Amino acid sequence: MEPVRTCVGCRTRAPRSTLLRVVAQNDTLIPDERAVLPGRGAWVHPTPECMEAALRRRAFGRALRVTTQLDTRTFEQHPPRNKG
Repeated sequence: MEPVRTCVGCRTRAPRSTLLRVVAQNDTLIPDERAVLPGRGAWVHPTPECMEAALRRRAFGRALRVTTQLDTRTFEQHPPRNKG
């Protein structure tokens, strides 16, 4: 049975393999494609809608338990996948 995670963008539960893991390193938001980077991770659907919603709601800071402002430039440059 595959693990299930909650998307921080749309707040729906989905299989881990369909989501993108994101971690914070040195106050920078980093996409973790292979889900192997150390530290606490947040999960988001790799779609433009969910990625934008998570950034707009500042959901990554809460999910990653970071109290400082996160640099999202690296994450924003990550190409989203279209649904389908």
